[in-house]
Amino acid sequence: MNLDDLTPEEQPENPQTPSAERPPTADVPASAAFEVQALPPQKFVPEDLRVPWGWLDLLWFVLAVIAGTLVLGFLVGIGISLAGGNITDLRLSPRKEGVINIVFEVILFVAILVFLAALIRVRFRKPFWRTIGWRPLEEGRVPPLVTCLGFLAGGCALGIFVGIVSDFLGTKAKPPMEKLFQDPVVAGLLLALSVLMAPVVEETIFRGYLYPVVARTFGQGIGVVAIGLLFGGLHAAQLWGDWTQIVLLVFVGIVLTYARAAKHTVLASFLLHFSYNSFISIAFLFQSHGLRALPPAQ
Repeated sequence: MNLDDLTPEEQPENPQTPSAERPPTADVPASAAFEVQALPPQKFVPEDLRVPWGWLDLLWFVLAVIAGTLVLGFLVGIGISLAGGNITDLRLSPRKEGVINIVFEVILFVAILVFLAALIRVRFRKPFWRTIGWRPLEEGRVPPLVTCLGFLAGGCALGIFVGIVSDFLGTKAKPPMEKLFQDPVVAGLLLALSVLMAPVVEETIFRGYLYPVVARTFGQGIGVVAIGLLFGGLHAAQLWGDWTQIVLLVFVGIVLTYARAAKHTVLASFLLHFSYNSFISIAFLFQSHGLRALPPAQ
C-alpha cells in the first residue's frame, strides 16, 4: 500500500521524528513566532552610562550656564559700581582685576554644582554624587588604595610629559592667562583654585554629566575623544595664541576621559586631574622661587 493514498487521519506518525523531539515552534502559533523574530536587538549600555538625563537636558544645562554667567557678570559690574569703582580703573590694577576674576570663577563653579545637584535630586529623584559618576574604584586584583596611588603617580607623570613637550616645542606667545601670574596674590589664589576646586567641578561637569550621554549615543571611543576636545576647547580662551598648550590640554582631556571610561567612575579621572594640577602648581612654585620671581607685566 502506498502511504500517499491514505487520508490525513490515517497517516501514521513518522517513526524517525518522535513527538517528543519535534521542534518547540511546532506548538507556537505563527503570529507569536513572527513577533519573537521581529524584536529588535537590544543594545547593551554599561551601568556607569545609564544616567537619567539626555541631550535635551544637556542643552538646558548649557543655556543655564550661559545665562548664569551673564547674570553673574552683570551683578559683579553693579557691585563694582556701588563700591565706587569702574571697569577701566579695575583693568589698570592687575591684582584687583585678578582677584575679582577668581572670585567670579569660584561663585560660578559653586552655582553650577548647586544647579546640577538640585536637578538630579529634585527632577530625577536620585542621589547626586553617585548618580553623576562619583563611585568607588572597583575592587580587583589590585587593592583600591594601591590603584589610587597609581592614579596620583600617573597624574605626576602626565605633568612631567606635558612639561617636557612644552619646553621642547616652545612658544613666544603670551596667552591672556599669563596676566594672572604677574601678581603673587593673584597667582597664589589661582594655584589654590586649580588644585582645590577645579578638579572637582570640571570632572563633575565633563566626565560626570556630559560624557555618559555622548558615550551612550556614539560609543565610548568617540565619547572619550569628544569630551577631551571639548575640555581643551573650553580652556582655549585662556591660552589663546599658545597653540602648543591648547593641543596639550586637549591631550590631557582625552587621558582624563579615558581613565573615567576605563574605571567607570569619575574618581579615577579626578585623581589624575588633581595630581596633574598639583604637580604643575608645585613646579611653578619652584620655578618662581615661591612666587617671588614672577614674569614682568606686559
